[in-house]
Amino acid sequence: MKKFMDKDFLLQTETAKTLYHNHAAKMPICDYHCHLNPKEIAENKRYNNITEIWLGGDHYKWRAMRSFGIEEEYITGNASDFEKFKAFAKAMPYLIGNPIYHWSHLELKEYFGIEETLSEKNAEEIWNRCNAIIQSPDFSARTMIERSNVKYIGTTDDPADNLEWHIAIAKDESFDCKVRPSFRPDKAVKIGNEGFAEYIKVLGATENTEIKNYDDLLNVLEKRVEFFVENGCSITDHGLDRIYFRDASKEEVNEILIKALNGETLTQEEIEKYSTLTMVNLGKMYHKHDMVMQLHVGALRNNNTRMFKKLGVDVGFDSIDDAEVAMPMSRLLDALDSEDKLPKTILYCLNPKDNEVLGTMIGNFQGGGIAGKIQFGSGWWFNDQKDGMERQMMALSQLGLISQFVGMLTDSRSFLSYTRHEYFRRILCNYIGGLVENGEYPADMDFLGEIIENICYNNAVKYFNV
Repeated sequence: MKKFMDKDFLLQTETAKTLYHNHAAKMPICDYHCHLNPKEIAENKRYNNITEIWLGGDHYKWRAMRSFGIEEEYITGNASDFEKFKAFAKAMPYLIGNPIYHWSHLELKEYFGIEETLSEKNAEEIWNRCNAIIQSPDFSARTMIERSNVKYIGTTDDPADNLEWHIAIAKDESFDCKVRPSFRPDKAVKIGNEGFAEYIKVLGATENTEIKNYDDLLNVLEKRVEFFVENGCSITDHGLDRIYFRDASKEEVNEILIKALNGETLTQEEIEKYSTLTMVNLGKMYHKHDMVMQLHVGALRNNNTRMFKKLGVDVGFDSIDDAEVAMPMSRLLDALDSEDKLPKTILYCLNPKDNEVLGTMIGNFQGGGIAGKIQFGSGWWFNDQKDGMERQMMALSQLGLISQFVGMLTDSRSFLSYTRHEYFRRILCNYIGGLVENGEYPADMDFLGEIIENICYNNAVKYFNV
């Protein structure tokens, strides 16, 4: 029986152990997509206690706590921070098979030196030990980044953002990590969402423009793209949920936009026409500025309307959608490629049924002398666990080239989540090591080590021009 989470955790073969310890473990981190708050990095935020940094905003943990029967008061409610921590600790031993059990103990071990497993019995002791470290002078947002050997962070930023915190960080030469914005124009694309017209006013104000028509909107978006690029942005991101492709003329879309700005209700067809043309136009802008386009597809959000009204978005009531992906995604990519204006693109699916769809889709649009121009992104959200990562790696390696893969990202709001890169790297080395041990690939350890190091860091640095 192997010891729980020892130095060879998840590494089942000697080849896997060698690849991880000699190659993967030493590589820096390029965390090209996350939801960290740049203000907290700029101000080098310090934290009050383990609950604030560990449970605050973590909807993964919140879902598990609800499933365990913990009252909402101890999750997002008014219970004290210690009571919330103790409630989570009580649930922890029962999370067998859930990746949260691994992630949480990796975080406790890496940042707090705690190797005991958390439970209700030792909750107070671990609470005190963690808080003593958190309150020490050398524990802050930046020290967590530096300790994790993170060299690049791509935050997620609205086009209307003035990027003041990114600008401040860029001026600080003492901080050895690039923190760059990523252009996330979801509010400008999702015309059917509540508050769209109000948002367009805010967006226009950033460029002293009243957006009255579609040309105005495109001009403002172009200017915001240029502003982001001027401030180090080379990555964009879209949470499309469902991907649409419905042909429409610019004149049609202009009329649709005017209706929305006047507060009129749109049909689903109109929503899809506007989304299609806007995504095509944005894709052309990204290509012009050599930016990477990320498309996250397949989330069914805010399922529980009662809790949505009470708590809002991103609090643990989203799940996997089962909509069709292949045809609209193909048409969207082809609309850009047909004009030779398809940017480097990363495709993510939340539903694992679409792994092979994306694994084959990327091969349709490769080329231009760019290695891995179109990427099948790492296991995302509900798939960023052992089984989900292995399925993604298998689909990518069998249907494409895993050697050109840009690797892992945290997609997290927590500075403690960098251990997910370790988790990913161990799974990656175990997968590649298994192929070697089974006689499916030669045991050329120097070459294999190079591939592992590239996937862990080097490919991303080159791909994102960072």
